[in-house]
Amino acid sequence: MEVNQAKQEHLLALKVMRLTKPTLFTNLPVTCEDRDLPGDLFGQLMREDPSTIKGAEALMLGEMLTLPQNFGNIFLGETFSSYISVHNDSIQVVKDVLVKADLQTSSQRLNLSASNSAVAELKPESCIDDVIHHEVKEIGTHILVCAVSYTTQYGEKLYFRKFFKFQVLKPLDVKTKFYNAESDLSSVTDEVFLEAQIQNITTSPMFMEKVSLEPSMMYNVTELNTVASGDDGESTFGKMSYLQPMDTRQYLYCLKPKPEYAEKAGVIKGVTVIGKLDIVWKTNLGERGRLQTSQLQRMAPGYGDIRLSLEVIPDTVNLEEPFDIICRITNCSERTMDLVLEMCNTRSIHWCGVSGRQLGKLCPGAFLSLPLTLLSSVQGLQSLSGLRLTDTFLKRTYEYDDIAQVCVVCPYSSNER
Repeated sequence: MEVNQAKQEHLLALKVMRLTKPTLFTNLPVTCEDRDLPGDLFGQLMREDPSTIKGAEALMLGEMLTLPQNFGNIFLGETFSSYISVHNDSIQVVKDVLVKADLQTSSQRLNLSASNSAVAELKPESCIDDVIHHEVKEIGTHILVCAVSYTTQYGEKLYFRKFFKFQVLKPLDVKTKFYNAESDLSSVTDEVFLEAQIQNITTSPMFMEKVSLEPSMMYNVTELNTVASGDDGESTFGKMSYLQPMDTRQYLYCLKPKPEYAEKAGVIKGVTVIGKLDIVWKTNLGERGRLQTSQLQRMAPGYGDIRLSLEVIPDTVNLEEPFDIICRITNCSERTMDLVLEMCNTRSIHWCGVSGRQLGKLCPGAFLSLPLTLLSSVQGLQSLSGLRLTDTFLKRTYEYDDIAQVCVVCPYSSNER
């Protein structure tokens, strides 16, 4: 059917043109030194060339704009714009002209026509113009289907279509990494640090207008991509945030669980949704593109049945002088525990108190604060180790080493000794 339509001569002509912004004219400057044979001849020719920049004739980029000579590349997140024109090449008046533009992707078919109503009549040498816009959201093959139907002055109904195929490419390569860290000593859940590596895989530089993280309902986010200077923070990448082709830039974000989730032990378990990245950039003469990643997920850290954290610990302590810490013991399991605390001395850390004392029963999700006293016999940065918890119900033991670090200093100088 379409073969017969192609052989038939139609009264209307369909033309489709992609709308893109112009580019700066580029030339290849040819220079030489004054002592060479041409002398100043090349320089004089470049100064007389109207396409060069006055005073900067040796630059490749000129001050003139050139229209695109081909279809060009279309990248995911950009806006595809196209100009559609239907011209009456005949000497007849054509009636009921309907122009329809659809975009066929691998997953859907979209109607891009601004109006679905037919034009009552189209006189000879007249045309119907339409401009369509579509934000590209899929990678792969796209087919623009332009269909025209009309009725001749003799009442004959005719119809033809044209197909325009183009590829949508990937502009950015985004990789993410998650790092778990203690949010604070009193928090049950951890902060999450997200590192996003964004690489420009196009052939032109990009101006990164915005790279932000939209957190999920469980987290609050803090951007760590600025340096505090005065009232406004300055970007770590400078005032002009350009990303050259094949360059990679790293963005860092800190996500902290909201209080209603952080107060409950074991709520954030398994695979959790962190949020999604929102990236906005501009290319060439301000052409805007935007991408949003899918929901980022990470595996929440497993604390086992019991979690031991510190609520209070001094930064610096004196050598061979007792100091106090407060531990928080949280039952992250789904059963009640009967705990016994044992304190084992190390080479540098000595616990003060009775080892093997009963802590009592601890219900699921509950916690208890436990004050402990210890001293260090060695100077320097020392790790607190040697705590052991035993669940008498299941006869299961949990050992905790490198709980925290403390700086041990000598309170006396060498002269006083």
